[in-house]
Amino acid sequence: MKLTSYTNYALRSLQLAALKAPDLVRVDDVAHIHGLSRPHIVKIVHELGKAGFLETVRGRGGGFRLGQPPEDITVGEVVRLTEGPLDVVECFNPEKNTCPLIGICTLSRKIQEATRAFMAVLDDLTIADISANRGQLLDRIAPFEFPKAPETLT
Repeated sequence: MKLTSYTNYALRSLQLAALKAPDLVRVDDVAHIHGLSRPHIVKIVHELGKAGFLETVRGRGGGFRLGQPPEDITVGEVVRLTEGPLDVVECFNPEKNTCPLIGICTLSRKIQEATRAFMAVLDDLTIADISANRGQLLDRIAPFEFPKAPETLT
């Protein structure tokens, strides 16, 4: 089972939002920390926002934050959103199947069983869980973050 980098960075964006909560996270911060292009992260944040996982704030000083409590967002939900149907093998999709062994193949049944077990683990894992070691995670990304502009007193 291999997830796309799109899914990985969607999860990383949610994780960073949980770590920085309640502050806004900028797309540029995610792109810089993970060494990705800004348009790639914009696309991810847009999709996560449409799904209600993120709340986005436009304009200068904008960014994104979690749209739901981190304990309410499961990794499984995000994977289903970003990956679509997990047709690990052709015969999982009846519309595209050309295999004559459909319905009698033990291999197909076992791969389906393994896929269900994989997703069950991810359904039991939340954004809160993958952000629980907050101090360690923040220490690890600190060297990659942009320095904050000093606040001015008026």
